[in-house]
Amino acid sequence: MRKISKVAIAVLIVAVLITGIFVGLYISNGSIFGLSSTQNSSSKMQIVAAENFWGNLTSQLGGTHVQVLSIVTDPNADPHEYESNQADARAIANARYVVINGAGYDDWALQLISADGNPNQNTLNVANLLGKKTGDNPHFWYYPLYVNETVHQMYSDLVSLDPANSAYYKQQYVNLNASLGAYNEQIDDIRQHFAGTEVASTESIFVYLANATGLDLVSPPAFMEAVAEGNEPSQLSIRQFTQQLESGNVSVLVYNNQTSTPITSSMISIAKEHNVTVVPITETIQPQDVSFQEWMNAELIVLQNALNTKKLQQ
Repeated sequence: MRKISKVAIAVLIVAVLITGIFVGLYISNGSIFGLSSTQNSSSKMQIVAAENFWGNLTSQLGGTHVQVLSIVTDPNADPHEYESNQADARAIANARYVVINGAGYDDWALQLISADGNPNQNTLNVANLLGKKTGDNPHFWYYPLYVNETVHQMYSDLVSLDPANSAYYKQQYVNLNASLGAYNEQIDDIRQHFAGTEVASTESIFVYLANATGLDLVSPPAFMEAVAEGNEPSQLSIRQFTQQLESGNVSVLVYNNQTSTPITSSMISIAKEHNVTVVPITETIQPQDVSFQEWMNAELIVLQNALNTKKLQQ
């Protein structure tokens, strides 16, 4: 019995020592058995963006001092039809700063913010910032002037929320503006060489970018708005659009790769049959691991190449 007791005591001592070692490892390293601790992230400002294009820009501004969650990121989903869930509600409830697009584009986010009622939460509604309302074209991220204005407001908000790191945010703002320079130059280059060129689009997502590049977007507005809102275009607008694509005057047809419908597929087929170059764009950042400006630059390059090709054919 005495031997057994000694063995039991020895086993107990070893167990206590091992437990102490693991506790020490957890405290010093913030992890155990591969599970990461939230200690490091808890010191960062928690930010939620309804869509990844605004989330990416906020993340670039906040850098190492923020942790940004973008909710709408799925390349195979239509952001207009997104349905929120409990995880979204928790994320918004825990966020210090929330960025939404507004203008009816992400009303689900407004509902979650309203339901949460957190007095310490700060929200940037991009539509309100730009003086837009529900019913206006909500695709603000496709217009460089709106992007610049939104980025400036994000920068100001971060400084207000975290003044101790204002110098850091200022440098991040300078770096981001410099990085956006190539994207703005690409837009200017398209305007310089192709302003006035007739182009078409299956929906209103391309309106702002067409205006920025000086392209003549001839698609029936009623057709584009109906598709953007998930409605069936009128027969009159369908006939008008078909005639435009068959006329030989339209150089490029732009379509939203995330909202394919039978009517948009039909227009794409008509465009190809009449030698109109088809150019896809996306509503959210694709691929998801690139920056906002890399995404935009890639789309602008495809657009410019299509315009160049069409010009050479004429």
